[in-house]
Amino acid sequence: MIYSWLIVIILAYLFFAFSSFGDKLVLAGRPKPKSYIFYVGAFGLFVVLFIPFIKFGLPTGAGLTWIILDALVRIAGLYAMYEALERFDVSKVMVTIGATQPIFIFALTWLFGKGAIMPASDILAFLILFLACIIVSVEKTPKITGDYLKITLFSSIMFSLDYVFTKMVFLNQPFLQGVIWTGIFIFIFVSILLFSKSSRKEIFAKSMVLDKGVQAKFILAQACGGAANFLQSFAIFLVPVVFLPIVNSLRGIQYAFLFIITLFISIFFPKVLKEGLSKRIILQKVISIILIVIGLAILVIY
Repeated sequence: MIYSWLIVIILAYLFFAFSSFGDKLVLAGRPKPKSYIFYVGAFGLFVVLFIPFIKFGLPTGAGLTWIILDALVRIAGLYAMYEALERFDVSKVMVTIGATQPIFIFALTWLFGKGAIMPASDILAFLILFLACIIVSVEKTPKITGDYLKITLFSSIMFSLDYVFTKMVFLNQPFLQGVIWTGIFIFIFVSILLFSKSSRKEIFAKSMVLDKGVQAKFILAQACGGAANFLQSFAIFLVPVVFLPIVNSLRGIQYAFLFIITLFISIFFPKVLKEGLSKRIILQKVISIILIVIGLAILVIY
């Protein structure tokens, strides 16, 4: 039986790939964490456009608690990630966060799922997809330092908690209501940055506000990211808690899509982006794609 959430999360990772490609163009230099996280939070407020189409109301007591916690850990994860991207190599940071997140989610879902575990065939699929995720994302061996580990692992843990807390939100709130309230609280929390003069200076820097090229790329990237986050949330809403590690381990699909997009742009539109792709990198990506297909086949057949 084909799981409906599987189709949704694959679409989510396709949009994440387009979003990552847009971010890559925007962040040609080092990102400024405060400005980027503010605009990400501000664009997330567009979820309020769903309000006229649903029966909208105040969240329940338990629902409100999980919504606030989810908003806080998501902001913390994003901020730590952008701080890491400002200080360390992009490929190294994303590899470390991407490789460790499924492990943390696996442990957290065991705790929040009250000890429930996936069937053996699904655990095998998870391990294969996890391996594919590592292979497709690794480009260089990270130089491990104390500061590097602290900030990347902190970001990974926050994103892992985000996965689990998002599920807890949906266990206590209707789907769209949970998504909207989470977006509202994220915007409220990032707006606190405006009380700081130095943060305002960074947020409204000319390079971000006046450069129309940067604006267009950023808006397009955030539109794709918004669609991706919505679809990812819907997939989390659909799956049982114990399947959250599989949802996350499928991130290898995002890296595979990103590889295909980058390869296409490099060949046909080299003025937009030109990246050298060695035979080793291409072989690495192809192997990971084969593993992803095998993992997906196990999920669908068994």
